[in-house]
Amino acid sequence: MPVVFRYKGYRFFFYSNEGDPQEPLHIHIRKGESVAKFWIQPRISIAEAYGMKSPELRKLMRVIEKNRELIERFWNEHFDL
Repeated sequence: MPVVFRYKGYRFFFYSNEGDPQEPLHIHIRKGESVAKFWIQPRISIAEAYGMKSPELRKLMRVIEKNRELIERFWNEHFDL
């Protein structure tokens, strides 16, 4: 489970086995028992979230926007794309 980066107690990561066929580019986020999954392409959007409220999810979306290039690069390098 490669961790891309951490931000204020949140861990931004993806799983090495992302489905068969592989799911499109996305990022998982965890803080404690709260989790979320955001699609990165074609646009940043919430795939699912548990234990997080709307303001928190909006904040995380802004963090993803600021780090989108890093997330995409890490994904492509890990999956050899």
